[in-house]
Amino acid sequence: MPGQTWGGATASFIAMWCVMMAAMMLPSLVPTLRRYRQAIRTTDGRQAGWLTVSVGTGYFAVWAVFGMLVFLLGTTFAAAEMQWPALARSVPPMASMIVMAAGAVQFTHWKTCRLARCREALRDTHALPPHAMSAWEQGMYLGLHCCLSCANLTAIQLVIGVMDLRAMAFVTVAITAERLVPASKLVAQAIGLAAIGAGLVLLV
Repeated sequence: MPGQTWGGATASFIAMWCVMMAAMMLPSLVPTLRRYRQAIRTTDGRQAGWLTVSVGTGYFAVWAVFGMLVFLLGTTFAAAEMQWPALARSVPPMASMIVMAAGAVQFTHWKTCRLARCREALRDTHALPPHAMSAWEQGMYLGLHCCLSCANLTAIQLVIGVMDLRAMAFVTVAITAERLVPASKLVAQAIGLAAIGAGLVLLV
């Protein structure tokens, strides 16, 4: 914004990004955190609580790093749009194509494997030592796989509008459903069809 320093702009974006990611990812993350808390080898309820918090903190730390990359790429692209009008005019069709491509990814073997990793993450928590560093590492491991799995759906939100509530609601429901609904592959493909349809509407 005019008069805002780069440091201030970065900090405000990352703060907004972290709050938004917490709202969007917690519905699918809470069951995993609950499973972790129940499975770790400790009888101390307070320690189990802090270890669970460490997992969540590591998870969102990965998303915060991802947000920094988004901010860097977004500001670079916005500056390029201001300098080259032809690029600015190409943004609407580019956005629709990105949405359709993100939908197509839902049908790939790569997406199926990523979802399987997310659904199975921390399944063997009974073998994890009850240490804060181990919990932090497990959270980062989960966050990394989640970022990869959600990359195409996150791209939809980025090109439609980071603060667009409709896009946020669609992506939140999609991410939650494809992780928690038993028929995850069919759900992922249904989400892909919806995204491709939305991309076609945007293109028209």
